Amino acid sequence: MKDYDPIRLEVFKHLFSSVAEEMGMVLRRTGYSPNIKERRDFSCALFDAQGRMIAQAAHIPVHLGAMPLSVQACIQAHNFAPGDVAILNDPYRGGTHLPDITAVTPIFSKNRGADRRLIGFAANRAHHSDVGGMSPGSMPLSQELYQEGLIIPPLKLVAGGQINREIWDLVLANVRTPEERAGDLRAQMAANQKGGERLHELVTRYGLDEVQGNMRGLLAYAERMTRRLIASLPDGVYHFSDRMDDDGLNSEPAEISVAVTIQGDDVVVDFAGTSPQRRGCINAVYAITLSATYYVFRALIGL
Repeated sequence: MKDYDPIRLEVFKHLFSSVAEEMGMVLRRTGYSPNIKERRDFSCALFDAQGRMIAQAAHIPVHLGAMPLSVQACIQAHNFAPGDVAILNDPYRGGTHLPDITAVTPIFSKNRGADRRLIGFAANRAHHSDVGGMSPGSMPLSQELYQEGLIIPPLKLVAGGQINREIWDLVLANVRTPEERAGDLRAQMAANQKGGERLHELVTRYGLDEVQGNMRGLLAYAERMTRRLIASLPDGVYHFSDRMDDDGLNSEPAEISVAVTIQGDDVVVDFAGTSPQRRGCINAVYAITLSATYYVFRALIGL
């Protein structure tokens, strides 16, 4: 494992985080809906060229823990080029619930031709106040995903700097507040654009190899810190259970059980014994379950 200068790594940690924070400021200031401008129900992050999160703003944990799976889904679905922006909200491809739409923008170096390299991705997730569905607000007591609204797989909303009008019109035709949705989507694209601008400034100042090298360094540092935390916990199997009173449609409690196995610096989190999928809309897809688990260990690290 390569050794990194800890002081320089700390500097880059804050540089990358400041980019994500500024993305959030742009999103809040340019958004149309109270969900974004007042409730601040959004999250922003930076990713490396492989789609691994390297910095996040102090936003919403459930968004941030799930967002890497959405970025990976976009990478698998598309060959990205400069000027592209992809969107999605599919819970089975890293999404949370359907009102949360994620925008993913690739960031390329400014070289020309074959020398133009992918630096990373800017991404944000914002809660839209309506994405269609059986009732306004898109958060009904649904029994199937289709009742909640429009399901968006990874789609290129923008290709080469040009909005795909067919996708744009399709999305806006399926919501109750199209003008507000259009404004919020444009705000998400603007936030990612600002992230790209700031990352380009870092590349201009420090060089692409230095920037990407410190991205890798931060990932290695995060792994070391997490493993050190796990190793500090006594080996063993730890159990806990709780329950939801109901699922909104059925009065039967929904059980939540977990067994956490610590062995050295490895951990296994097993949710066996948790209630199977329920009729009401309280089911947690893999991305949400993973995000909640991440957050527990992130909170324990305490840095």
